Amino acid sequence: MRLMRFDREFSRRKFLSDAGRGVLATGVLMPLWEAIASTGDISRAYPDELMSIEGYTRGRIKTGDYITADNVDAVKALLEPIRYEQILTQGRRLKVLPTTTDPMRMSPWEYMEATLSNAGKAGFDAAGNVVNEDGAPWIGGNPFPDPTSGLELYAAQVLSWGRHDASFYAMKMYDLDDSGKVKFNYTAGWAELHSVARVVMEPKPYWDAHIDRLRFQSVFFMEPFQYRGTSFLNIWPYDQHQFPELYGYIPDFRRIRQFPTSQRFEPLLPGTTLYLSDAWGAGDPLHTWGNFKIVSRGPFLGAVSGSWNAEHENWEHTTHGGPHGVSFWDTAVELVPEAIVVEAEPIKFSRAPVSKKHLWFDARNQTLLGMVTYDRNGKPYRSFDGAYSLYESGDQVVLDGKHPYWSWTHVTATDIQTGRVTRLEQVRELEGVHKSGANDPLMFDRYLTQNALIRLGAN
Repeated sequence: MRLMRFDREFSRRKFLSDAGRGVLATGVLMPLWEAIASTGDISRAYPDELMSIEGYTRGRIKTGDYITADNVDAVKALLEPIRYEQILTQGRRLKVLPTTTDPMRMSPWEYMEATLSNAGKAGFDAAGNVVNEDGAPWIGGNPFPDPTSGLELYAAQVLSWGRHDASFYAMKMYDLDDSGKVKFNYTAGWAELHSVARVVMEPKPYWDAHIDRLRFQSVFFMEPFQYRGTSFLNIWPYDQHQFPELYGYIPDFRRIRQFPTSQRFEPLLPGTTLYLSDAWGAGDPLHTWGNFKIVSRGPFLGAVSGSWNAEHENWEHTTHGGPHGVSFWDTAVELVPEAIVVEAEPIKFSRAPVSKKHLWFDARNQTLLGMVTYDRNGKPYRSFDGAYSLYESGDQVVLDGKHPYWSWTHVTATDIQTGRVTRLEQVRELEGVHKSGANDPLMFDRYLTQNALIRLGAN
């Protein structure tokens, strides 16, 4: 018989004790980032019972098993409420993988190198913007790898969504109605490029011509035909009190129009349950949300590895669940030893349909694991849960420079009150022209100017 030195109650007491003292100190047996910096591994920071699903469930669920309605109650505490309900009542299932212990496998390599080398240099200026120790904009990597507050966690998420200097995602979207049928199919391209905190692309760490801006981000649609060429461009100021400039190209009008940028809670196209506000769980400027607080800490089930479908030539993913078997992505999850749940309220949106949101962050690398928003009556409203992966499987690998490409693979967004679901997936390419990848120096001219919107709309 194996004696447990630290059981689940020990970890639970540690998390509760820290919360009672108003302390956020990641790790249980030792500080998490001390373990990462000294060994390149998280194992020394957590007891065995937080490092495997077998240990946590006392053998009821094992690596390789599926979490279904039959056993989900054993891990109810490891799920946000909407995902739990989908497993229990709608046939959603999750495959369990081993816990990843190497943090370099859970973010772009250069981003993690910059996080380690720049640790301790970040802070907030008098206006509340993230700055380097010399008062200039941030220089790269996660500014708060060992966060002490919900504000620091959320600020890092706003600062760098995809963790690459530049990213392009070829995407397919599927919007399902409340009967579980696919009502709309879209194909789209999403581009984002940072003008500060650059760790790969020259010039770095800043593109001096745009040092007062945080990022350029665009999205354009290719299918269905009636929306082909519709595109939007967001230009984000570095000052996180200001809303982005929002431009759009509508093919019927054949010109660029500027749109109100504060309307962040409306779908861009019919049928979708996604809003601008939902992007990466932090689609609005930092200080348009407030009253940040940490509401809980503990283990969680997150889709942080093994979700790239290398078997499909275009990386397309398989589905299951719901009345027609297409409601949810086939998803692999692992036991995350520690997730931090941050609550935020929309303080600059007087007519926002949400009263607050909860965001689950992986303490190992601060990636967003899931989000649930609550309506104005405090009831669960909408959810956003994504999957990430290194793009390597067996002898297949997609390189990002010298290292395997890391990115999101698919997202499930649900309106729990209407039963509508939007599924997104990152695919290899669209029409043989627009290809997923990172840090392409041609990305700005191809996708992130007003002329680029016009050119995309004409094709």
